Amino acid sequence: MKLIRHSRRLLDGSLGILLFLSLWEALPRLGLVNPGYLSPPSVVLQSILDLARDGSLTRHLGASLLRSLAGLLLAIGAGVLLGLLMGWFIRLERLLDPLLQLFRQTSALALFPVFILFLGIGEASKIAIIFWASFWPILLSTISGVKQVDALLVNSALSMGANRRFLFLKVVLPAAAPSIFTGIRLAGAYSITALVAAEMIGAHSGLGFLTLNSQEVFQIPSMYAGILLLAVVGLALNAVLALLEARLLRWRRGLSARA
Repeated sequence: MKLIRHSRRLLDGSLGILLFLSLWEALPRLGLVNPGYLSPPSVVLQSILDLARDGSLTRHLGASLLRSLAGLLLAIGAGVLLGLLMGWFIRLERLLDPLLQLFRQTSALALFPVFILFLGIGEASKIAIIFWASFWPILLSTISGVKQVDALLVNSALSMGANRRFLFLKVVLPAAAPSIFTGIRLAGAYSITALVAAEMIGAHSGLGFLTLNSQEVFQIPSMYAGILLLAVVGLALNAVLALLEARLLRWRRGLSARA
């Protein structure tokens, strides 16, 4: 029964995508939309194949993945560490929260000039932009996860003689893990969104560069190819993070089954 429901959901999702692609193909083919502004998906696919043949696709995809993953991994390390500390130590949160709230309202786009001044127009500034966009959802989700740990779990561990180190590693951290992964998956989406902005700074490769450069020279199929590839990369990254979450949090299945 469960397999049938899963198959139906997959079929419904596939039908939705097929209907969208059919409509996208039909509108420019029937002249309802200017093909110069909206390339049919068949033309976009041909553009992707052309990029693959001349080696451009590998270059653009590799550059974007490297920047996105570097910024995301740095954000995970810094966001989880600082979030755990702020969630665990109340005085540290009181000290840092006003400053972090101020920084959080500052867009990565507004910080372009600052990143360029300090880091130049090389890879460091691009990774910094992605890091900035990805850092905040991880930090906030981690703090929230630590704060929302069930007090009954904490008190039960303390009543059995657990020290603070054991309490943090064996009770608080596992209980906060689902919230942390929620932040990481959100950050994964933000890292792809920020990638386009990051590749506006002196880039000569990358999917964001491909999209923006194609628009400037009016190579519309290549522009849509870049947009489509960015969406596919985002979906793939989210799938990898979801798989990692499922593997690391296998213990939640048992709790769900008992509930």
